[in-house]
Amino acid sequence: MSLILPQLPYALNALEPHISARTLEFHHGKHHQAYVDNGNKLLAGSDLAGQSMEEIMGKTAGDAGKAGIFNNVAQVWNHSFYWQGMKPGGGGPPTGKIAERIKTDLGGFDKFVEEFKNAGATQFGSGWAWLVLADGKLKISKTPNAENPLTQGMKPLLTMDVWEHAYYLDYQNRRPDYMATFLEKLVNWEFVNANLG
Repeated sequence: MSLILPQLPYALNALEPHISARTLEFHHGKHHQAYVDNGNKLLAGSDLAGQSMEEIMGKTAGDAGKAGIFNNVAQVWNHSFYWQGMKPGGGGPPTGKIAERIKTDLGGFDKFVEEFKNAGATQFGSGWAWLVLADGKLKISKTPNAENPLTQGMKPLLTMDVWEHAYYLDYQNRRPDYMATFLEKLVNWEFVNANLG
């Protein structure tokens, strides 16, 4: 299968005023599209062509000779996952199974917010903050650049993009404001519950 740019699960202006249509036009339409295009070019004619993104990431992670393939495929996967983790009118404390697990595994919602923001704030440069399932327990992690928890044996439940292109047009250098807004106004907890299974 070749890489494709998925449709956003909402209209370009649906996340306003928290994330502008202009940001989504660039982030989805240009950045995500570029990872799709570059990834397809690099995969064309290779022994990895036709495999799933998860298989490709597993076979190329940590291989310096295949860094280009890994970076582009992982960024397609990460962004596709990120879009689904947001929704209009989202954010705030979760409901359902994830709420109970956050209480049990992470010490409550406030503690989760603190640790998740800290993961995003301390990710130097570009990268991602994640809520994952690791060895049957919830955990907060962060990854640089295109790295993905799947390659470390963890199951992603939610991610927040902390590359500058995710927030710069709306928040300039105020990454903490973007992260607070993500958690208070945007998180799609139904998506997280579905990933929890």
